[in-house]
Amino acid sequence: MNDQSADVLIIGSGIMGAAVARMLRDTDPALRILMIDVGPVVGAVPGLHLHDSTDPEIWSRYNERVSVGIQGLYTGADVTPDITGELRTVQPGLYQLSAMGGAAAAMPASAVAWNVGGMGVHWTAATPWPDGDERFDLGDPDLWAADLEQARTLLGVHPAPIGPTRPGRVVLDVLEELFGAVSAPGRHPQPMPMAVEPRSTGPLPRTGPGRIFPPLSAGGDPAFELRPGTLALSVERDGARATGARVREIATGREYAITAGTTVVCADAVRTPQLLFASGIRPEALGRYLNEHAFVTGQVLMDLERFGLSLDDLPRALPGEFATDSLWLPQNGPAQPFHGQIMNRVFVDEADRALAYGVGLSLYTPVESRPDNRLAFSETERDVTGLPRTTVEFTYSETDRTRIQEAVDLVREIAVRLGPFDPATESAVLVPGSSLHLTGTVRMGERDDGTSVCTPDGRVWGVDGLYVAGTGVIPTPIVCNATLTGVITAVRAARAVAARLTHV
Repeated sequence: MNDQSADVLIIGSGIMGAAVARMLRDTDPALRILMIDVGPVVGAVPGLHLHDSTDPEIWSRYNERVSVGIQGLYTGADVTPDITGELRTVQPGLYQLSAMGGAAAAMPASAVAWNVGGMGVHWTAATPWPDGDERFDLGDPDLWAADLEQARTLLGVHPAPIGPTRPGRVVLDVLEELFGAVSAPGRHPQPMPMAVEPRSTGPLPRTGPGRIFPPLSAGGDPAFELRPGTLALSVERDGARATGARVREIATGREYAITAGTTVVCADAVRTPQLLFASGIRPEALGRYLNEHAFVTGQVLMDLERFGLSLDDLPRALPGEFATDSLWLPQNGPAQPFHGQIMNRVFVDEADRALAYGVGLSLYTPVESRPDNRLAFSETERDVTGLPRTTVEFTYSETDRTRIQEAVDLVREIAVRLGPFDPATESAVLVPGSSLHLTGTVRMGERDDGTSVCTPDGRVWGVDGLYVAGTGVIPTPIVCNATLTGVITAVRAARAVAARLTHV
């Protein structure tokens, strides 16, 4: 492939970029696709989920952090130090937005990935589906269902890869007692659907970008190139038509232009609007409607005797796994507006004797979508990459705060049905950004009326040949994990790009 041109340029090598590449490749085996990412490769295999790494250090570091069940702690329990020195020396991983030079006090746990594969090599692989007010089907439920199924297929979703075990079924029974009467068909308490390959022994493979689009990891596609360590500085335009991007090679500082017939930006909910702003593409809604559900968490040790269980009845996690059960409490509208992610584990002593069954309760709480919650970009200040400095402006409304308190009370109500529980020491409301499920910053809309950045298929208003995909495109205040929903936007963008290419 010519190193300065492509049919399609994809900016971002995470799950969204991989999904777009996979769908385009399935449409046209000869389409020249160039994918760039600012970060380096983690380990030896580009786009491999860290849970599947054969490097013992990478594997243990990832699994230690993911076992806390709080994605914001994947960056470490301490605030990531500010990045100083040359960018080429920055190690791959997740970095809090403040470390990248952003002003993120309003959302202190927000973070971005600095590695090939983006968040897609770090995520939990939980794939609950949105429903009710989370949906954006635009009056076409059949197309929505088809796009959702396509997203599931790309991610390799399985309905119940981790549990339920015998105590896990007890937890589901308790949740059914509380919520069964208000649960819609198919949305009763159940195992968590996950992009995890079920096996009789662990570790269980997770879906990363390289699994979605194998050439990203394995090569072998002469019409595809992955180019790591390449920072997109701006989207280039000829009038109202996107013509590619101006980029910088991190290792050398060399800047050059990549020419492309179509450009798709999948750089996450922070850096996608940042790049558009740096490019002078600034629709009124750019960076606005920033949303992230609130995050209430708790831990309770099950009173085994209460449920007719003993320590001998407790299972063990599969080798390479920390959880015995991954369970889901779906939101069901106003009667049950919270999304529950329940990750359970058996605590053992050094001789592998069971000590307790811990139930990890997380309730994701809906937050109103408001234009004043936003990412603001500076005209004069720069972050560590040299792009416009990002400032997070984010507060909870009174309605949000009421719901958060309801979630706190609900965590207690669930926990005390399972065992002794002290809400003061065994539950917490986490700081904004902790889920890493940011949405809305390049949201889609049906009209170019100032409340959206792109069309329903991801084409940026007013710019021919420029598309965006990912969680930032989601226009609704979702409470479930955002990845599967984000892939729906990638499915739509890829379909639109493929249609455009056939008419160019």
